[in-house]
Amino acid sequence: MGAKTDRPAPSSVEDERKRLAEAGYLADESAALVSFLAERLDKPVLVEGPAGVGKTELAKAVARATGRPLVRLQCYEGLDEAKALYEWNYRKQLLHIQARAAADEGAGESAENEIFGEGFLLERPLLTAIASGEPVVLLIDEIDKTDQEFEAMLLEVLSEFQISIPELGPVEATTQPLVFLTSNDSRELTEALKRRCLYLWIDYPSRERELEIVRLHVPDLDPKLAGKMVDVIQEIRELDLKKPPSLSESIDWARTLLLIGADDIDRETLEQSLSIIVKHRTDIDLIAERVAVKLSGPETNGQTG
Repeated sequence: MGAKTDRPAPSSVEDERKRLAEAGYLADESAALVSFLAERLDKPVLVEGPAGVGKTELAKAVARATGRPLVRLQCYEGLDEAKALYEWNYRKQLLHIQARAAADEGAGESAENEIFGEGFLLERPLLTAIASGEPVVLLIDEIDKTDQEFEAMLLEVLSEFQISIPELGPVEATTQPLVFLTSNDSRELTEALKRRCLYLWIDYPSRERELEIVRLHVPDLDPKLAGKMVDVIQEIRELDLKKPPSLSESIDWARTLLLIGADDIDRETLEQSLSIIVKHRTDIDLIAERVAVKLSGPETNGQTG
């Protein structure tokens, strides 16, 4: 089966916005512009912002919109080159050497020269993206969880789109991957990394934008209830919480309200479903004290449109 080709690049920022909307992502002007430029300029994109505001989803939407496979590297503290780039299949190498030695006495030394070939190589996400015969979207998720040494290793990948394997030589990309790096801004990234990227900051959405996104993902939720839900979410984010509700948690809450058949958000409904949007005990107590008490009556003080 032949390699797939990705879809034609959009001719304008507005075309990019429409294409992302068709892929289920409502991009604002900044997100549409950066996504458009990434494809036209062949530049990686660094997307920063609070957790759960749609950074990862943007990369996934670009993959859907372009028809490219998504290759994801999930970063974590202690991630090393072997888990990100490649590593040798040591067990397979050892078995090969033992089998050759058993079959032909004295062949062990020659077998050692055979084990550093592609058949013994385990590709990890970065090498998979670089070596792919078809264009891909490479998502390097939560890069801020790694250290500066790992960032330095990435510079060759992002600058030359190649990976050097001492035993085999350099592996150069035959197709240009679209690269998205996400960061929750938990630490300052190096200037060397930032220089190689286009930059996009995604924050919590406005009321109107959040309502639009909720309606897109949960179209069966009553519009009035959706509006009231977004008002409550926006009010909750104004509190001094350990972890404010993310956009993804707003969508989960909307789906929950639909599933439990809620027709209003009163104190009982909020307290019953509060664990959907907050995950810390102290946050639950604070919301009960500041927000839930306001919902005891028939109406809230916020807009419900």
